[in-house]
Amino acid sequence: MFDKILIANRGEIACRVIKSARKMGIKTVAVYSEADRDALHVQMADEKVHIGPAPSAQSYLLIDRIVQACKDTGAQAVHPGYGFLSENKLFQQALAKEGIAFIGPDALAIEAMGDKITSKKLAAEAGVTTVPGFMGIIKDADEAVKIAGEIGYPVMIKASAGGGGKGMRVAWNEAEARDGFERSTSEARSSFGDDRVFIEKFIEQPRHIEIQVLSDGENCLYLAERECSIQRRHQKVIEEAPSPFLDEATRKAMGEQAVALSKAVQYRSAGTVEFIVDAHRNFYFLEMNTRLQVEHPVTELVTGIDLVEWMIKIAAGEKLTIAQDDVTITGWALESRIYAEDPYRNFLPSTGRLVRYQPPTESAHVRVDTGVYEGGEISMFYDPMIAKLITYGADRGEAIDHMRTALDEFYIRGVSHNIPFLASLLGKQRFVDGRLTTNFIAEEYPEGFHASDLPPEDPTKLLCVAAFIHRLVVEREAMISDQMAGHERMVGDDYVIKTAHGAYTAVKCWPSDDAAGFVVEIDGAEHTVESDWFFGQPLWEGEVDGAQMVVQVDRDGIGYKLFHQGAVAPLLVFEPIAAKLDALMPVKQAPDMSRFLLSPMPGLLVAVKVVEGQEVKAGEMLAVVEAMKMENVLRCERDATVKKVHTAAGSSLAVDQIIIEFE
Repeated sequence: MFDKILIANRGEIACRVIKSARKMGIKTVAVYSEADRDALHVQMADEKVHIGPAPSAQSYLLIDRIVQACKDTGAQAVHPGYGFLSENKLFQQALAKEGIAFIGPDALAIEAMGDKITSKKLAAEAGVTTVPGFMGIIKDADEAVKIAGEIGYPVMIKASAGGGGKGMRVAWNEAEARDGFERSTSEARSSFGDDRVFIEKFIEQPRHIEIQVLSDGENCLYLAERECSIQRRHQKVIEEAPSPFLDEATRKAMGEQAVALSKAVQYRSAGTVEFIVDAHRNFYFLEMNTRLQVEHPVTELVTGIDLVEWMIKIAAGEKLTIAQDDVTITGWALESRIYAEDPYRNFLPSTGRLVRYQPPTESAHVRVDTGVYEGGEISMFYDPMIAKLITYGADRGEAIDHMRTALDEFYIRGVSHNIPFLASLLGKQRFVDGRLTTNFIAEEYPEGFHASDLPPEDPTKLLCVAAFIHRLVVEREAMISDQMAGHERMVGDDYVIKTAHGAYTAVKCWPSDDAAGFVVEIDGAEHTVESDWFFGQPLWEGEVDGAQMVVQVDRDGIGYKLFHQGAVAPLLVFEPIAAKLDALMPVKQAPDMSRFLLSPMPGLLVAVKVVEGQEVKAGEMLAVVEAMKMENVLRCERDATVKKVHTAAGSSLAVDQIIIEFE
């Protein structure tokens, strides 16, 4: 077994690998860019090596620097994680040349399966069912349009060397095929250094289901499946194991095809064979990822198998000690990806410092894989993932319930995040019923995500919590000012609570008979509220009328912001006379910025498509902004004339920075 391994990655996956290595008694080496000097994975590792500036092309993607770091530290093996160099055959070969083990497959498998065009041809030869399409090299947009027409719309345009939704577009007509080809090749070139794309038939009402394989080169197993159909822009959002759709016969057939393909390329290590499955459980091969998947924890929870540990053992020459019959599925697991993005602004990336960061407490039902910490920074240079939240239950319903509670407990301040969107997804009856497709998000949120999409909230419960909190705050202030002794309790108080909608609700609040909480009266109805919350705690955990609740609490001026099930409720608690005065206050109007195109995110202005004096039509492309490895096209919302272009292509942009001004 290895004494020391180097992790050629960053963030949560680097931390994840370090945990398994530590459990195995193996020392670890972290590599880091200038932006990651204080990152969590650097703090966790036994040794650290600086490898370059913040851009990944100048640090994490430089093979020679990773190899040199191994030689300098005496690391005998490298775990690549996912992304970066994890599927780069030249990296594996460079390590092998120096006698350093690559914790993953060899260059043959990486090359064969890493190229989507080659992998589909090999899959067909191995008897694996594939999607109809054109696997050759496409020279330009005109040829792409011609091929798409021959296949028949809709089609999927995909980067051959792609992954993680980069360089991928769905086209429903000729115009979208032309634009999709240009965007896919551009993203593929910047993300992977390879602008080749291919086109295949887009399966309507599809599910994305993948099979986890584990092989030592002789014995190859499939570890059941993961359902990854909940995606946005081809990026997975929620994954689960097992799938609520597959039956045992389909699971076995998919697993056997995945094993056949793995054996065809003499696969060694953990890998994933991805399939697209239609409404009739017909399945088609998509690609094979010759690395660890982001969503691997759900498989670990339902099988009890540590995939990272086995990857290390296999790379060290050990053989599998489990057979296919030993692989069982117990319980259900869900994974939600917590991203630094603003779901209310079309999921634009959010960068900045994590002013507060308190993940849920880990337990038998909750697991948190993260690479950040309170006070750390979310950089514009890398993927916007904050953490992976994984929950486990005896069945799917229990796993969903644990996830809902854990999302309420996940306290993040300083950057925007997608927890409200995740809470909304979990609250959709269609999700609860397991009626999933890769079109789920597009169909359930056709106009984007809005506050109205959040699960319906009982306003009475939050009013009760607000009254409870305010009552304790008032008692605390009275004790600090020596108006009340510490052992005393105040008698009943009357309050008026103002909601975000401007409505005023009269409440009464007094200590309950057992002194464990308060009784809150609203509209003549009495409610019991109990909690051991005290001033300053970010989470209010307790009961309202016997029902358990977790509410995030922020003091907001003279009021409070309560967060529950993804929603935020700004509440002001007044004395009755103060409420009457508040009602007379004028409302400040926001300035009109409709004449400006503002940058919706921090990033790089790749291109400006208009000039001063040009007339533009609604829907016309104005500019392209790149952030966190994705290109975002900014289009005109209405017919207008360009008055001034304020920012040139190649400039770095801040949020809400003016790009274009209209007449």
